[in-house]
Amino acid sequence: MKFFRSKDTRPAGRGPKSTIPDGQRVYAVGDIHGCADLLDDLIAQIEADDAARGPAETTVIFLGDIVDRGPASAGVIDRLIMLSDARPNVRFLLGNHEEIFLGALDGEPKALRLFCRIGGRETVLSYGMDAAEYERLDYEELVERLGQLVPARHRTFLDAFEDLITIGDYAFVHAGVRPGTPLEDQRSSDLRWIRDPFLDHRGPLAKMIVHGHTVTEAVDPKAHRIGIDTGAYATGRLTALGLEGDQTWLLQTGSAITSSGNTADL
Repeated sequence: MKFFRSKDTRPAGRGPKSTIPDGQRVYAVGDIHGCADLLDDLIAQIEADDAARGPAETTVIFLGDIVDRGPASAGVIDRLIMLSDARPNVRFLLGNHEEIFLGALDGEPKALRLFCRIGGRETVLSYGMDAAEYERLDYEELVERLGQLVPARHRTFLDAFEDLITIGDYAFVHAGVRPGTPLEDQRSSDLRWIRDPFLDHRGPLAKMIVHGHTVTEAVDPKAHRIGIDTGAYATGRLTALGLEGDQTWLLQTGSAITSSGNTADL
């Protein structure tokens, strides 16, 4: 199900600019959801932009939900494994869709049912199963076939994903954080699933939170958070947020935004 957050027009106060430590550069990538072609486009943009900006210790962070809904989840995982093998400092956050996929691979009944309802069919088909076979299988048979189709390396790769990453004044999570709870005490369920208690919060937080999970038609900057899930599987717009010092900029597929577009006032 698509979840578009309506534009919040309430004014948000601006405090001191959040910063990344000197000598470092970060790219945070929003929810890919099985869109391998968009991923390839955005990776090329990131690599060109990174080279043009000069030397830095560059970290690329994927905010989770790399699978489901789009047509090529297996290909996305392969591409990201290749990327992490090829360059240092590529990090991955576990989204709610990866959590459910891993549960389905384990045969957890609740996870399996939810997996099939929220885009898992497309993930299964991306591993080579045809649609007719998928429709014939019951849940028990589907678990058996998943075990045959999903490479062990894919499972090992997903199992290593993180819950939360902090760099300088920023914290990167999949969904958000629970206001009033220190970052070190956040529950993984909130980091992967939270919506309104975080999205509607108007006060300060310990860090500037960069997150995906909730789709907005454009990047959603607020005083305490920046949402970058622009609904790639539905819109063709996959977004990366660049960060260096106190500067921010956007890279995006299917958009007029390019590597030269600087959005330092996000």
